[in-house]
Amino acid sequence: MDNLKIFFEQIDAFGYMVLGINTLLLIFAPQIVKLLYLNHQRANDTSGVKRKVMIFRALNLLFMISYGYYRFFQDKESKSLVLHILAVLSIIYFAYLAMHLAHLFLVRQYGKEREIKGEKRYVSSYQTRLLSFFSSISIGILALISIIRLLGFDSVLEAGGVIGLIGVFLALTSSIWAPDIFHGLIILNSDMLSEGDVILFNDDEQIYGLVYKTKIFHTVILNIVNNHRIMIRNSKLRGFTVHNLSKFASARGLRESLKFKIGYDVSTSQVKDLFEAVYMLAKDNSEIAIEDQYDLEYGITDTGDHAVEWQFYYYTKNVEKLMVTRQRFLALMLETAIEKNISLATPLTTTTEITSNLETKKGEENV
Repeated sequence: MDNLKIFFEQIDAFGYMVLGINTLLLIFAPQIVKLLYLNHQRANDTSGVKRKVMIFRALNLLFMISYGYYRFFQDKESKSLVLHILAVLSIIYFAYLAMHLAHLFLVRQYGKEREIKGEKRYVSSYQTRLLSFFSSISIGILALISIIRLLGFDSVLEAGGVIGLIGVFLALTSSIWAPDIFHGLIILNSDMLSEGDVILFNDDEQIYGLVYKTKIFHTVILNIVNNHRIMIRNSKLRGFTVHNLSKFASARGLRESLKFKIGYDVSTSQVKDLFEAVYMLAKDNSEIAIEDQYDLEYGITDTGDHAVEWQFYYYTKNVEKLMVTRQRFLALMLETAIEKNISLATPLTTTTEITSNLETKKGEENV
């Protein structure tokens, strides 16, 4: 009890404040992180939240251990080293918090509020990403200069040498990270790939996905068909031909089509009757997300040797359900075609030569 009493007597008001605040930050780290990223990061992104909570708590714990060791256990003659370590940890800790708070403020102030998969959250724009980038650089430079001064590099030459080494390292590695940063800023500036947009591109296979998040070095895309995430470098993404299905060219929505090859034995009136029947059934199907206030559109796109190619058009604004809508439409088309005795299989055309013509040609050649 006496030792405990002596221990608490050594703590001054500043020590109580430091230990108390850091203890509260350790306990309520998950709530603080979620509050900082409310409406900016998806609530079910547990991996990202856990990682930030772990970093937040680790910095707090290092700060408390260093302060406690410096205040209570280290000899007075050799406290300078621990004091320097404590100061460096403090600078890193507060710089880390300042970067995240600045980013949060900029996103809330200049970001865009969008609804993504039924959730409203703030998304970064070109302005917020650019301002966040420069604010992080500014905070990082200030923290670096402070750390250099604390480590004893007081002269301009010494400090310049340390900064020069860091600058050389960044210059040598710029070809790795710099292109992705600039391409990411171009993507945000073009406003052609915003978070929440549904896109279609080809990377060895056709990918139909939702832009989940555009980060500094890469873009995360949610593959809607297979329900998994894809990470693509920003520089590589800009090399693809990307179809943004969420950017409609008409107020009606996205104009989609289905192609069918129907034989010449089926009349135009029969095809019209088939399409109109399918369209009426689609209007009553809640799983088919179409803009049913518009009239049916169809037409002939090719008259081939074997069949006539018909194209069936419809409009939709729910592009996230585009694959489901297409599958349900095809199922309805198949069922209705079977009921009306119309084959959707491409017919085969066979050619036969008349034997008498061949014999006549052979006789002429012999003469």
